Amino acid sequence: MLRIERDPRGTATLILDRPAERNALCAQLIGELDEALTKLAAERDLRAVLLTGSGSAFCAGADIAEMRAAGAAAPEQNIADARRFVALLDRLECMPKTTIAVINGAAYGGAIGLISACDIAIAGTAARFALSEVRLGLIPAMISPYVIRAIGARQAGRYMLSGEVMDAATAERIGLVHEVVRDAALPSAVEKLIDALLAGGPCAQVEIKALLRRVSGRTDTDDAALRRELAQWIARIRGSDEGHEGLSAFLEKRQAKWRDPG
Repeated sequence: MLRIERDPRGTATLILDRPAERNALCAQLIGELDEALTKLAAERDLRAVLLTGSGSAFCAGADIAEMRAAGAAAPEQNIADARRFVALLDRLECMPKTTIAVINGAAYGGAIGLISACDIAIAGTAARFALSEVRLGLIPAMISPYVIRAIGARQAGRYMLSGEVMDAATAERIGLVHEVVRDAALPSAVEKLIDALLAGGPCAQVEIKALLRRVSGRTDTDDAALRRELAQWIARIRGSDEGHEGLSAFLEKRQAKWRDPG
C-alpha cells in the first residue's frame, strides 16, 4: 500500500498507494508508513522525504470502516488503534530529514494531520482540503496539535467546527500549505524546492528542526503526555453513540440522524 521511489540526489518519495480507496489510511498503510519513516530516519545520506498520493487524491483521511470497527471494539483495543496513528504523526514530525508534503488532490481528515506534520507543503490548484471529522460526529483529536501549529487556533477552530471544504488558495492563505502551483507545474515546483534544500547544509537543517521545537517551548515529556490524552479522547468519541451514527451513516450513504429532519 506504500511505494517508495528514490532519487540519486538523496531524496525518497513515499507514495500512498490505495488509489481505489483514495489512499485512505487503513491500519496496514499506517504501519507501512511508520516502518518506512523509521528506516529512512537512519539513512545518513538521505536529505529529504516527500509524501504524496497515487491517482487523483492525496489522502481521503481515515479508513471509515476501520474507524467504525475500532469504535465498536473494547476500550483498550480502541485506544491502541488510535495510538498507532498518533505515533505515526509524531514519527513524521520528528524526522531528522526535511519532509515535504506534495498535495496532488483531495486531502481530508487525517490527511491534514500528515500535511501539518511535514516541514513544507506544496499543492496543485486542484487540491481540496477539509477537516471533515465533525461531519462524522467525530473530532480531529489526534491531528489537532499539528494543525494548530500550522494554521493557528483561530483558523483551526473555524474549519474543525464547520468541516468546510477549502480550495488550495484558501489553504495557502491560512498557512496550511506554503505554495500553490498549477497542477501540471507541480513536479517542476517540487524539483525547484529540492534544489533549494540541497543547497543548505544537512547538519544545519537537522539543527534547525530541533531549534524550531526548542523555541516553541515544547518538551518530550509534555508531548508524550498529550499524545496519550488525545488517543484516549478520539477513542471515547468514536465509541460514542454520535460517533457510531456518523460513521454508519457515511458507510450506508445516508444522512446522519442529526441532519434528518424526520
